[in-house]
Amino acid sequence: MARKSAGILLYRLKGDDRDIEILLVHPGGPFWAKRDEQAWSIPKGEYDVGEDAYSAALREFEEELGMPCPHAVPIDLGDIRYSSGKRMAAWAVAGDFDPSQLRSNMFEMEWPPRSRRIEQFPEVDKAQWFAMAEAHGKILPAQRSFLDRLAEQLRHGHHSAPK
Repeated sequence: MARKSAGILLYRLKGDDRDIEILLVHPGGPFWAKRDEQAWSIPKGEYDVGEDAYSAALREFEEELGMPCPHAVPIDLGDIRYSSGKRMAAWAVAGDFDPSQLRSNMFEMEWPPRSRRIEQFPEVDKAQWFAMAEAHGKILPAQRSFLDRLAEQLRHGHHSAPK
């Protein structure tokens, strides 16, 4: 059975012309340390069979950013399928987050490889707001369709309103 993950695409509308800004996170650890373009993601994580995907997305948001997701009615962005077969569901939520407040959970791995040394790394090492066009270049290619789906929903007047 293919693995499943779920995430929250946090967005805000800025300026008089209400430009869309997207919050993306950069994965921590040595494999991603020198990558920037096409390396960022929405906060997300895997969930188990029988677990509610949206609840998992909210949990992962809090684990990766260190604070709860803003309370708002979410916009369902559907799901995508990675080339590996893994599926990911996402919801857009309007809100704000101060990247300087990032407090990600940690993970352990052997580093350097075959050293028998276990090191700890943050799951997310950076969070940053991007204009929609810039976010397209930063986000993992498989997740780009979530940005397009959000833009389409906003064009049709569907907004994530505070609860």
